[in-house]
Amino acid sequence: MQEHSLTSQILKEAATDLKTIQDLIRWSYTQFDQADLFYGHGTDNPWDEAVSLVLMTLGLPFDTPDTILQSRLTSSEKNTLCERVGQRINQKTPIAYLTNKAIFCESEYFVDERVLIPRSPIAELIENRFEPWVNSEQVENILDLCTGSGCIAIACAQYFPDSIVDAGDISADCIDVAEINRERLQQDNVAFYQSDLLQQIPKKRYDIIVSNPPYVDAEDFDEIPDEFLAEPKLGLTSGNDGLELTHQLLKQANEYLNDDGILVVEVGNSAWALEQSYPDAGFTWLEFERGGLGVFLLTKKQVEALTVAYFS
Repeated sequence: MQEHSLTSQILKEAATDLKTIQDLIRWSYTQFDQADLFYGHGTDNPWDEAVSLVLMTLGLPFDTPDTILQSRLTSSEKNTLCERVGQRINQKTPIAYLTNKAIFCESEYFVDERVLIPRSPIAELIENRFEPWVNSEQVENILDLCTGSGCIAIACAQYFPDSIVDAGDISADCIDVAEINRERLQQDNVAFYQSDLLQQIPKKRYDIIVSNPPYVDAEDFDEIPDEFLAEPKLGLTSGNDGLELTHQLLKQANEYLNDDGILVVEVGNSAWALEQSYPDAGFTWLEFERGGLGVFLLTKKQVEALTVAYFS
């Protein structure tokens, strides 16, 4: 696709001539459709991208009635929207960083360039309270590792209000953002720890250990779209095979899992490499109604067997 950029003259003209919310959505769609953009942070097409940018910038819900879309915009609103469309196209900046907003498990999270943008299919597991893999009524302790913005941990705390959720990340910046989200969503049953994987995590047994660690391998990182390069590299890559942290987690998880506990980890495109490393592990690769691949589940017994087979 030929490179499509927006000059200051084009942006100024749009801010002057366009009038309503619907005008901005239509114009944004046209610009996105002509641009060489990658969609992978919550949308998969230029129309949804345009709707998301306009409505999130204006603080409007996604089910805003059509009659409201006919509302006229102020000059400052139009200038902001046009500027953000320009940034989305010219700098390939993801919408979440332009608006500082991302939706995960139906809650809105604050995000900026310090953290990855929430998009994990693990959201679907949380919404289903990890059933049928656990008895959700008996879950008391949950651990989220590589928590980033804190979205998985906080969502777990929302869907398991009687449980205690601990979460860790090696990045102090991530912990700062996670604390912002915890306070905004007033979730008191979650605690964040700056921790290199399990080093600073409380020594106790968890019913669920869940993690969305870095998993982009070196080869894939050299080819990823510009939109992902806007995210912190620390949250994307983990050694040549993308599995450095996952190997460490598999080695240590047995000490932190309850007898009926489960381990759930997202490894994305590194799933094949993981299978090659542990051919007898018996990974259950989960399927999702809303799409998403590369998330495995192991029971406590499987984790014990893996520990004996590969780490003894």
